[in-house]
Amino acid sequence: MQKVRLEISGIAYSQTQSGSYVLTLSEAAGKRKLPIVIGGFEAQAIAVELEKMIPNRPLTHDLIKSFCITYDVIIKEVLIYKFVEGVFYSKLICEKDGTISEIDSRTSDAIAVGVRFNSPIFTLSNVLEEAGITSDQEDAFESDSIYEEEEDVFKEEPELSSLVNDSIQDLEKQLQEALENENYELASKLRDEIKKRS
Repeated sequence: MQKVRLEISGIAYSQTQSGSYVLTLSEAAGKRKLPIVIGGFEAQAIAVELEKMIPNRPLTHDLIKSFCITYDVIIKEVLIYKFVEGVFYSKLICEKDGTISEIDSRTSDAIAVGVRFNSPIFTLSNVLEEAGITSDQEDAFESDSIYEEEEDVFKEEPELSSLVNDSIQDLEKQLQEALENENYELASKLRDEIKKRS
């Protein structure tokens, strides 16, 4: 099977699956997208790394990175290799002392670890053909409900409409508090709001 390079093109709150997010991976040299429903914790872990936020204490995926670095393990790539009954199967391709190993992983965890190593993300062409969508199919995706795996229900997305009247200084203070309280979902939204006004 041919490998296809993917890039993270977005993480959005799911409109139909309470507490879940849609991680969208786009074909690097094409127009197809691979939307994957993931849990809130994994979405936060990916967003924290993409936005270069520094948590007060290491997240689980940061711990995995530290463990790998300590023992000279390099995460070479993330490979989404199978899609069966709505579930994506992935593995981390690792290298230590010239030896390559494959570690089975949930897709969301594999990507959360992979982004911490700037590892490329790949899928197989047959997975993209089966589960991939084009831009004009994106709206229909939410109602089709493709799942990565069964996830626990996480808390609802914080409501930010009340922040419209807050000053940038207030937003920056709330951002700092959110980071201190390890509420990275809220911190991400506050940072977006601050960027919009800057």
